[in-house]
Amino acid sequence: MGAQNNPPSPPPRAGVPRDLPDAPGKDTVQKVCGTCHTASMVLGRSSSREEWSEVIANMVAKGAKGTSAEFAQVLDYLTKNLGPNQARPGTAGPTPARRTGGLTQGPNDKHVVDAGSAERGKAIYIAECITCHGPRARGKGDKTDLVRSVTVLHDRYGNTIGPFLRKGHQTQSGVATSSFTEAQVSDLSNFLHQQVNDTLRSGPFSKVLNVLTGDPKAGEAYFKGTGKCGTCHSPTGDLAGIASKYDPPTLQQRLLFPRTTNFSGGQLSVTKPVNVTVTDQNGSVSGVLEKIDDFNVSLRDSSGEYHIWKRTPELKVEKHDPYAAHIELLDIYTDKDIHDLVAYLETLK
Repeated sequence: MGAQNNPPSPPPRAGVPRDLPDAPGKDTVQKVCGTCHTASMVLGRSSSREEWSEVIANMVAKGAKGTSAEFAQVLDYLTKNLGPNQARPGTAGPTPARRTGGLTQGPNDKHVVDAGSAERGKAIYIAECITCHGPRARGKGDKTDLVRSVTVLHDRYGNTIGPFLRKGHQTQSGVATSSFTEAQVSDLSNFLHQQVNDTLRSGPFSKVLNVLTGDPKAGEAYFKGTGKCGTCHSPTGDLAGIASKYDPPTLQQRLLFPRTTNFSGGQLSVTKPVNVTVTDQNGSVSGVLEKIDDFNVSLRDSSGEYHIWKRTPELKVEKHDPYAAHIELLDIYTDKDIHDLVAYLETLK
């Protein structure tokens, strides 16, 4: 058994009910899950059936007890009562669909696109934005590529797009963006996130293109200068011969997302682990990060022992990510910088 460090549960958040909704399956949920968790662990979340299934699988892996029929009942209950677009007790309408947990790739607050809202947002986009930003929001000429816009990528349900538009922005019809309603901002947000999703490997436009379009000399200058890549890497050291190991698309992917797989060979890359130090009233524990989200943080120490804590304001968590510089550069790179760097790395045969 791993060590359990469980501080008292924090008080329920404002607007979140204190008990599970009364519905078929509630008793089973309390029986199977209540041994380790209070209702506050799931209340206020709105996850899809797939995401709840992953949460349950994770709990089973950690020792949750129940029959297959009971786990199926728990899944049905959570999906029907705490799934996307379900009305919360004491609120006037449904909770917006959004990812708030689970084990799928992406941040815990990943924007889940509502198809109907995105379709309404498309009409707004065509009427007001398409001339400058193009049919797929990738920009035209020197106009902003919204798929690569930090404002859009950081947005969750209009929380950054809305404030940006309220400051005023040019539109095709001349209408003031500051006059956009909250519903219009939400629809536009869903449409733009849909365009972002379409560019992903799982999207409809995922055919690998020629990525060797940059300037190797400019890439070398960026490597040694603005990008500060030489702080950690050397073209005659760890990067020597890297272009002989990977094809250009894989090279670009490893540059941008060093934790991901080798797409050309289909082999999982061996990456450096994220280390974490957690400090509570009992002291500090360090080890390799297992999982961290809004609710819990877990690690495995040097002896292999598993530790897990509930996240509270008093709990101090320090992450030590060896790829932090790559993550920071994602907000700084331009498309030209990326293609120049890849063109330079391709010369390191």
